[in-house]
Amino acid sequence: MPTKGERSLRVFDDLDALLVAAREEVVARAQKALRARRRFTLALSGGSTPKRLYESLATAEIDWARCQIFFGDERCVPPDHADSNYRMAREALLSKVAIPEKHVHRVKSEDADPERAAKAYEQELQSFFKLRPGELPTFDLCLMGMGPDGHTASLFPGTSALAEEVRLAAAPYVEKLNAWRVTLTAPVFNHARCVLFLVGGADKAEALKGVLESERPADELPSKLIKPSAGELLWWVDKAAAKLLSART
Repeated sequence: MPTKGERSLRVFDDLDALLVAAREEVVARAQKALRARRRFTLALSGGSTPKRLYESLATAEIDWARCQIFFGDERCVPPDHADSNYRMAREALLSKVAIPEKHVHRVKSEDADPERAAKAYEQELQSFFKLRPGELPTFDLCLMGMGPDGHTASLFPGTSALAEEVRLAAAPYVEKLNAWRVTLTAPVFNHARCVLFLVGGADKAEALKGVLESERPADELPSKLIKPSAGELLWWVDKAAAKLLSART
């Protein structure tokens, strides 16, 4: 196990092996949190790799009735839209397990005003975690991915959300996608007990090397912003994504 505040890298033979290990990790951390605090707070990510993980978790031995599900980011579309992270998670996992509806904390991304949706999600976090002004929520586990451009959640290169140090959620406009997003901010992810990056595919290799081994700034590679201050940072990648790394474990 890595020391708190330190980064750990694991390279798997392929994506299938990575996902098997990720399922076991989520189950173990859920069970540990439930023993220690009688609840498990999990922030989900979007994307094809997490979808496969969620499908496998549908049969996992987790007391879903005591789990609280949040979302690291969301596209500004209705919850039944094909691009919705909530819809993907619901179809892959949430509709298949015994989790109360009130335990699923989605972004109200159907709001025509993305900034208002971000503020509402921030208030949701403040209410659930009973936060005082200036306090941050503490997730047991944040699942995260990384795009070929080095973005994570909806923290994209060059967007205003990267500089946010106070707010819990932001609504960046991503010019290259011509789209608005709602995302948790880097300080929120960095206050988690554990952040687990799942990265697969050769198209991520250059960005992964840039994040883990280069001096390129976080404004260019936003995944560099994710450095939990007292939690664990796990980078789990497959060999295709790791092919340019100089050091592997």
